[in-house]
Amino acid sequence: MARRASSGISPGLLIGIAVFVAVAFFGGKALMGKKTESFAGVSNLNVSDYMENGNSLRDNEYVIEGTIDEKFFRDSSPNQVVSVEVKTPGGAEFVGVEIPSEFLKLNIERSQRYAIKVKIRQGGIPVATGINRL
Repeated sequence: MARRASSGISPGLLIGIAVFVAVAFFGGKALMGKKTESFAGVSNLNVSDYMENGNSLRDNEYVIEGTIDEKFFRDSSPNQVVSVEVKTPGGAEFVGVEIPSEFLKLNIERSQRYAIKVKIRQGGIPVATGINRL
């Protein structure tokens, strides 16, 4: 009499699936972790120094971490300006950041936390050079 084939899943297939899931999970986690590394080595903006004399910080790069309070648009400019609420020892401070048109494809939402890498331009205006949602 002929033998019937086993109808169960082979152990080799189960091991292969487990390895694939593990590689996909850890590979995705490694790629997601690289998102914030672009701001490594950049110091946080000292808000009290910025409020005292923002123009003295021009041509330097900083990271601003805070919550988006408000978004402002101008009809004549492709850029937008966001107000970022930054927690400081003295209480909450608000910093306006210009978002260039190259970042407008990002959906920057109010009441969400972001880390924004900025370069202070002439006049003490922070201009975004990188944006990460926290």
